[in-house]
Amino acid sequence: MRAAPGGFLVLPWPGSGSGGSDPGLEVEVEVEGHWGLLRCGAVLGFTLICVAVLRKWIAGGVCRCSVRLDGKTVLITGANTGIGKETSRDMARRGARVIMACRDLTRAERAAEEIRQSTGNGNVVIRHLDLASMYSVRQFAKDFIDSEDRLDILINNAGVMMCPKWLTEDGFETQLGVNHLGHFLLTNLLLPKLKSSTPSRVVNVSSIAHRGGRIDFDDLFFSRRPYSALESYRQSKLANVLFTRELGQRLRGTGVSTFCLHPGVIRTELGRHVEGWFPLLGMLLRLPSLLLMKTPTQGSQTTVYCAVTPGLEGLSGRYFSDCAEKETAPEGRDDAVARRLWDESARLVGLKDT
Repeated sequence: MRAAPGGFLVLPWPGSGSGGSDPGLEVEVEVEGHWGLLRCGAVLGFTLICVAVLRKWIAGGVCRCSVRLDGKTVLITGANTGIGKETSRDMARRGARVIMACRDLTRAERAAEEIRQSTGNGNVVIRHLDLASMYSVRQFAKDFIDSEDRLDILINNAGVMMCPKWLTEDGFETQLGVNHLGHFLLTNLLLPKLKSSTPSRVVNVSSIAHRGGRIDFDDLFFSRRPYSALESYRQSKLANVLFTRELGQRLRGTGVSTFCLHPGVIRTELGRHVEGWFPLLGMLLRLPSLLLMKTPTQGSQTTVYCAVTPGLEGLSGRYFSDCAEKETAPEGRDDAVARRLWDESARLVGLKDT
């Protein structure tokens, strides 16, 4: 401390003197720290905005139709989990009588009770259906026709994806047997009820995986060629598209419309076989999948869109994705293959005997 000219007292700068720090440097460090925080905040904010935009893009189309379904009956296969469960919830919320056709009745009842509680609709029932058994399909259809007054919307949602080479009790390769042949027989057996409830709809859940698919009429069940889980899955999803196309032709003028769709890449149990083959890959992809895949609710939107949106009757037989009509792969537009697949499917499931 020293006296300055004029009698003023000059106090030393805090920390000055021997061993003290440069005050200018301290201010500079403090400013730099603030700028660092601002930069981190800006980067974080930009990242969050990008994630939000990406998630919105991945979520895809949203069905904004508010149509009520009071007095209508909706049948959904594979309804106890994934997009089938969320589709059931949406239909129940609209006031429909929802029939959940499932293989596992214990899980189905838990899902049905959750839907009843969340929607306030007590008219949600479960019924046993094993699409890997043509006997089960026939029994289900008979019981349905005997006990139900109407069928306004049939949603063929159930499916398996890239499972090992299994055969159904009828000797069909499982992916084609469940994804296509079971639904083919079920739909045909329920057509009388659909026709008596017009206007009515059939909605088939297919996949973009139909692209690159091929119907090998000489070896549908991989009896002679090496089994490929992916090739089999593609064949079954292409069969869904071709079935929808041919069904649309055959139902023209009846008041029954049919549509097929790609729901998107969704976080469901459907990919459990893939994770079983590559568990490490499954663990590594689990976190990215939270960002890059649709939720079951988002994945159900195109199914709901095809089921309830007014004015789609003129597009019967067509393919949809993200709540809009899309063009199928060239393989899905081959009418000759569609007709041949229909005839072969009818032969395999014994449709002419019904």
